[in-house]
Amino acid sequence: MTQEFLRSSIPLSISGTSVTISALCRQGPKAPVLLLHGFGSTKEDYADIVRHGVFEGRAFAAYDAPGCGETDCADLTTVDIPFLLDTAAAVAGHFWFERFHLVGHSMGGLTALMLSSQLPQRVLSFINIEGNIAPEDCFLSRQIDQYPSDSAEQFFAEFIERALHAPAYASALYSSSLRHKVRADAVPSIFRSMVSLSDNGDLMRKFLGFPFPRMFMYGEQNSNLTYLSHIESKGVELAEIPNCGHFPMYSNPVAMWKAIGDFIERAESTSRKVLRVTTTPR
Repeated sequence: MTQEFLRSSIPLSISGTSVTISALCRQGPKAPVLLLHGFGSTKEDYADIVRHGVFEGRAFAAYDAPGCGETDCADLTTVDIPFLLDTAAAVAGHFWFERFHLVGHSMGGLTALMLSSQLPQRVLSFINIEGNIAPEDCFLSRQIDQYPSDSAEQFFAEFIERALHAPAYASALYSSSLRHKVRADAVPSIFRSMVSLSDNGDLMRKFLGFPFPRMFMYGEQNSNLTYLSHIESKGVELAEIPNCGHFPMYSNPVAMWKAIGDFIERAESTSRKVLRVTTTPR
């Protein structure tokens, strides 16, 4: 069984800024998965991919975004969604992922959406785990405007305290590691770009226009998102994770991984059927 992963350190220059990416990766014969974590999380959110048999033999890469985890970034104030988009494209290129499945959570879901828009011919499928596609999705990032502070450090400290008391599954667990997983100086530019794109970036049209299979995954606590029936009617598969809020990898990882694995297998099965039909000689 090809279950274990390797650690990888990847030196990059992103928009003139030196970055050293910390990644977990594995090679394998099956089409790879590129996994993008959310704000306040790290690549280890996805390390358990190797513990689920449905992914046996599948290559993957998960990495710490600049400003997060063990990744080093020379200028944290440059980190925003366009910067993270360029990083994701560079990481995919580093691992020679010619075509790949995309999984992105929250901030990572928005980054993955922008990457899909830039490289649609290379994406096999996209699993969006509560990534931003509408203004209502900025319940975390919009706090940069709702709770102005004198410094990035002060804002982040108060953000952590609010997360601790938020009435949602896994919020306290999430808050407990934020200070260890995120550099405060990266927070304002990340949040402002997330809000700007969610309000003005035409994200819904982009998401619904992709030519490959798409899933939108959400916790049952967020089943009141107003656009769910709309995106389902446009061909997006919905996956509601029970006993869960915004963080399925913390609250219900077994259900999350099953939904991801089953969806990727269906996407590849559909692709093979289409290929057979289009290549069958008349």
